[in-house]
Amino acid sequence: MIYKKYIKRILDFIASLMGLVVLSPVILAVIIFLFIANNGKPFFFQLRPGLNGKIFKIIKFKTMNDKKDENGNLLHDSQRMTVIGNFVRKTSLDEIPQLFNVLVGDMSLIGPRPLLTNYLHLYNDFQNRRHEIKPGITGWAQVNGRNAISWDKKFEYDVWYVDNVSFLLDCKIIFKTILKVIKSDGINAADAVTIEPFDGN
Repeated sequence: MIYKKYIKRILDFIASLMGLVVLSPVILAVIIFLFIANNGKPFFFQLRPGLNGKIFKIIKFKTMNDKKDENGNLLHDSQRMTVIGNFVRKTSLDEIPQLFNVLVGDMSLIGPRPLLTNYLHLYNDFQNRRHEIKPGITGWAQVNGRNAISWDKKFEYDVWYVDNVSFLLDCKIIFKTILKVIKSDGINAADAVTIEPFDGN
């Protein structure tokens, strides 16, 4: 498909570049506030699998500090979430730096969310199909529940997108993403700051 192979990448590059320029004042403001809240660490970097499982380094705004207990272990997510970090997460501002990942071609604006590298060996053949396309900042699973849905449902949505990607579908996902962000809908799992880890089948 021409859109999937060529046009999607062109639109990604143009949109991410424009987004970084337009949002630069917001990005600068968030960097300053998070620099103060997180002891000089406004960004969060982590290795994630991309197209065909190729590993890349994702960049996000850091919404939790690095406070540890008396044994040197990181405190629970809810205890490390800062006030500004909570605001950045609820408004989905933490996702903005990923525009850099889109700009350089590691990600797309729309696609399955890139998950942790230590999940790779846990996927079955069906689940692993999510890597047949570049991961995205937002995707079909995100606009249909995000962290509030089960892992099985999330994989089902991801693979469905891989098989049905189109310009009109991407437009629909962008529109639904904007509505989700406005409502702060589905950001967290039912009783957690972050979703429960994936433990395989």
